[in-house]
Amino acid sequence: MAFKIYTKTGDLGETGLFGGKRLPKHHLRIDAYGTVDELNAFLGLLRDQLTETEEAARALLYDIQNRLFALGANLASDPDKKMAVPGISEENIAALEQAIDGMEADLPQLKNFILPGGHVAVSTCHVARCVCRRAERLVVALAASSLVEPILIRYLNRLSDYLFVLARWIGHQRGVEEVLWQG
Repeated sequence: MAFKIYTKTGDLGETGLFGGKRLPKHHLRIDAYGTVDELNAFLGLLRDQLTETEEAARALLYDIQNRLFALGANLASDPDKKMAVPGISEENIAALEQAIDGMEADLPQLKNFILPGGHVAVSTCHVARCVCRRAERLVVALAASSLVEPILIRYLNRLSDYLFVLARWIGHQRGVEEVLWQG
């Protein structure tokens, strides 16, 4: 029997969490994991724009996409039920920090505010960074009223830092001048 993509269970504006609980589609929890999903899609778009010379970044972005899927599964699980859900580890955060440190070693010191732009891959990275920040804000808001593992917030925070540095690094690798803010 083939799996059907549509279930019709959401036709009245509700969706189900892992564990069976149903919530309105406008619920903060749904918005949070939906935004993580949106971020994951932008990272796929970004990964598709990177070249063979940027293979290490492509590989890390693939890992990040897998981590975000796990993070979304965590958020999509009923917080009132004890269930085994995939997690985010300290090692995942350390990997982002190591990547940031490695890229920053190749970059000129940042002396000005910069604007997104200069190359499609740089701009895509900045869009992903903005979506990541929005996801972080939503998860923080959710944590104010519901159980959310603090490491999920830390991971999103570090990921947005990574994406900012990655945007600069991609531009640097491709010889693209940073677009400076003229305040």
